[in-house]
Amino acid sequence: MLVLSRKLNESIIIDNRIELTILEVRGDNVRIGIKAPPAVKIYRSEVWKSVRDENISSSEVSGESLEDFSKKIREKNDG
Repeated sequence: MLVLSRKLNESIIIDNRIELTILEVRGDNVRIGIKAPPAVKIYRSEVWKSVRDENISSSEVSGESLEDFSKKIREKNDG
C-alpha cells in the first residue's frame, strides 16, 4: 500500500485520469473529492464488500435445492 500525506486542497492523480482532492479535514473525518471519467465506478469499500458478500451468498446452491431442481427436470422430461 502506498501511503501519502496531503494537506487541504492538495490532490493525488491516479492513472492520469482520476484526481483525488482533500476538501475538508474536521477531527477524524476527511472529505475527499473525486474527479474521474464516467466509466470509472467508484464505491465506498464497505458498500462494495457488502454487495460482493451478498452476491457470493446468493450464488451458492445447497445440496437440497440442487436435488429438488434435478427432480423437477427429471419429472418434466419423463412427463
